[in-house]
Amino acid sequence: MNTSEPYRIERALLIIALVFIIVLAVKETTYIISLILMAIILTMLTLPAVNWLKSKGLSDFLAVIVVTITACLVILVIVFLAVMSFHSLAMDIPLYQKELNTRLADISGILFSLGLSSSATSFPSIDIGDLMNFAVSGVRSFAEGIMYLFFVAVTTFFLLLETPKIISRIERSYGKDTNAVEKFGRMTGYVIDFIVVRTETNAIHGFLFGGFLGIMGVHGAILWGVLTFLLGYIPYFGLILAAIPAIFFAWLQFGIPGALAVIAAVCVLNIIVENPVYSFLAAKKFEMPALIVILSVIIWGWLLGIVGMFFAIPLTLFLLLIFESCEELRWINAMMGVSHLFETGKEHKSDTKPIP
Repeated sequence: MNTSEPYRIERALLIIALVFIIVLAVKETTYIISLILMAIILTMLTLPAVNWLKSKGLSDFLAVIVVTITACLVILVIVFLAVMSFHSLAMDIPLYQKELNTRLADISGILFSLGLSSSATSFPSIDIGDLMNFAVSGVRSFAEGIMYLFFVAVTTFFLLLETPKIISRIERSYGKDTNAVEKFGRMTGYVIDFIVVRTETNAIHGFLFGGFLGIMGVHGAILWGVLTFLLGYIPYFGLILAAIPAIFFAWLQFGIPGALAVIAAVCVLNIIVENPVYSFLAAKKFEMPALIVILSVIIWGWLLGIVGMFFAIPLTLFLLLIFESCEELRWINAMMGVSHLFETGKEHKSDTKPIP
């Protein structure tokens, strides 16, 4: 037996134990970790705008101030539109309750005509007011997180100011043209490109979906458009979750034909926006196996909550960078089929599909 074999086993067990300790530590410090990670990702999202303003002659401080004010105004507009749309929904609860009772009675009639007993065709009473009260409690809980968002904004502001200095320190410490710095720069570029492209795609998707619902006359069209923009950051699951309330209200107002029309619109928009538009906007192909994407959403969501689900892909890309930087862990990237993200030269051809 090779004498080095026990050492390798002990080293593997030590690494596994260390991973579990790190996972437990992250789970126990979710608030702080998610705050820092969210600030880093928002910094990467707004960094191209800061660099563009600096190229126009603005100083670092003025460029960061302009971007910060603009981002705050955009967020305030989105929040205002969502709140106004939600308020309009809340004011019309009696109308929605009446529509719901009518739809349920229609379904009971159809089932009764098919020979089902009255007990089988009766539905439990559903109070939309209770559902709206549950949503309001969620909004209040979100309002209690304003301090959290304030700390995220402050941290992002100072990170934007410090980013050029941090980059200079890294280049001075490791050398500007070293392999490690070059890989770090390439992966950072991937993350920035993904976040920017995903934001642009979500904006187009939310605008088109909200516009379609508005033309159709579905209640809360603006709110469902904003929800589509936000939940679009969650791969695969987000757009489905965003479409559910719109389909429900279309069914209330227009019956099954209305619900089918919204479902058809969701499918068409997914085909148009999530394929040619996304590919057109993408500077690179973010090729990653679908299984890795789904597991990323589940694992990061478990560790960091909703923040982890929203930023599952950027966080996974950072993790892959750590694996690639360590020779002993580089095999993990090869096994997952993502080593091409770190390759130079001609574009790597892969059988994997791009990240949605």
